[in-house]
Amino acid sequence: MKIALNLVVGIAFLVACAGATFAQYPSRPIRFIVPWSAGSGTDLMARAFAQELTKAIGQQVVLDNRGGAGATIGTELAARSPADGYVIYVGGSVAMVMSPVIYPKVGYDPIRDFAPVSLVSQFYNAAAVHPSVPVKTVKELIAFARARPGDLLMGSAGSGSTSHIAGELFQSMTKTRMLHVPYKGGGQLVIAVLSGEAHLSFSPVSTAINHAKTGKLRMLGVSAPKRLSSLPDIPAIAETVPGYEFGGWQGILVPAGTPQDVVRRLNAAILKAINTQEFKDYLAKEGSVLVGSTPEEFAAFMRRDVEKLTPIIRASGAKAE
Repeated sequence: MKIALNLVVGIAFLVACAGATFAQYPSRPIRFIVPWSAGSGTDLMARAFAQELTKAIGQQVVLDNRGGAGATIGTELAARSPADGYVIYVGGSVAMVMSPVIYPKVGYDPIRDFAPVSLVSQFYNAAAVHPSVPVKTVKELIAFARARPGDLLMGSAGSGSTSHIAGELFQSMTKTRMLHVPYKGGGQLVIAVLSGEAHLSFSPVSTAINHAKTGKLRMLGVSAPKRLSSLPDIPAIAETVPGYEFGGWQGILVPAGTPQDVVRRLNAAILKAINTQEFKDYLAKEGSVLVGSTPEEFAAFMRRDVEKLTPIIRASGAKAE
């Protein structure tokens, strides 16, 4: 009887300690795993975000860049980290949707191994053509591509990149066929389209807009579900192709098994951080759209994105380079 009583008292003590620990969360710095190298677009966003999260949550948020292999190295590290709220991770469409398809084997399951906390932002692509291509609208592009199947050279930043998959989705939904030309990164892709070596691309809006303003590219439409407030004169591709939407995204996740109280505390702090004017200004400058969400909304969003894009990526034949 005495042993049983001691056991009950011991369990009650542990539960009380755990409750106190989570009530005081966070009590030490938070490690922020970024699965891209320093200086990348995701890294720059993460640094801007970490500054605001540090202020919102009251503890230092320390970046840990673990780039390589299509963001799979850092993502696997995050998935295997302690589920105690002191490791957070910035996931995106490449690591969570594309890499698990184009790499023969990754050491994580994007749905099973993570607990979503909040979406942060989305960024969209733009259908942009070299001025020599005789089309001025998405409708004309579709007609031209159908009349000359395989003649248009669609450049991308690499097999399985967002610019590649955005173009593949467009072809699938419009029943057109273009010749995919993968380049080694966004820099080479821009040079190719500006020179006319590639006829068009579905590059990020932030990349295409500056060249469109100077007349070096003709921007036909954006991949957002509706026109972007920052570019009201550029149609959404969905105005011509109903249902077309493609956007890269970035969000904060933690290892599966992280206590729900911690997830909720993080979610509240993240929403506070991303709604600061400083972070909003950063996203606007980069051509991204502020999102923010509940953990449940983010989980549903991820599942939809995986279900929608996995068959498109597989049909494209994209493989890791």
